[in-house]
Amino acid sequence: MFLFSKLMPREGKFFDLFDLHAEQMLFCAKELQLLMEDLEKGDSEKVVLRTRNIKGFESAADRLTQQTMRLLHRIFITPLDREDIHQLINKMDDVLDLIEDASQCISLYDIRKVPAEGRKLAEICVTCVEHLKAAIGMLSDLKHADPILRHCLEIDRLESEADNVMRDIIVKLFRDEPDTRELIKMKAVIELLETVTDRCEDVANIIEGIVIEYS
Repeated sequence: MFLFSKLMPREGKFFDLFDLHAEQMLFCAKELQLLMEDLEKGDSEKVVLRTRNIKGFESAADRLTQQTMRLLHRIFITPLDREDIHQLINKMDDVLDLIEDASQCISLYDIRKVPAEGRKLAEICVTCVEHLKAAIGMLSDLKHADPILRHCLEIDRLESEADNVMRDIIVKLFRDEPDTRELIKMKAVIELLETVTDRCEDVANIIEGIVIEYS
């Protein structure tokens, strides 16, 4: 198992790019969590700042995705299957895109409030991304196969938790929110937050497949 891993030809730059991308992903997720807290406090200036910061992190991640794709076309021998590299970096990028979508949705819809439980969803997003970052950081050395898989399993559990939290929030919105327009806007944000965890699970599934294939 480990002998094969040691014999694998490696281009370390790919793993460096994955790590940097995961770092931007975590910056984004944490900024979204702070944005949700600022929204609850009614601090509109900080909400605008957080939205701008998220856009900056997402743009930085886009550049890393482009670097990864250029490297993939230049390198003849890659440390992982080309399709795995392609899928991994693009699914990681999907996570950032959705975080930015959620922040932009709040800004464009001029949302001034969300259910307090919305913060819980943002916290779950951060925890999912933390587990992703940890798993991605170990991906260059598959002697860490077991802890990588444990991180993936935890992401799967968190995605299920987020799904339950989202359903509870939407039930509460339909029960307690009298303004139909506000209900529709808040529901859109909550669904985007839950979808962030779905995309994290997609990344975890790719990582899990890589570990199983190469270890």
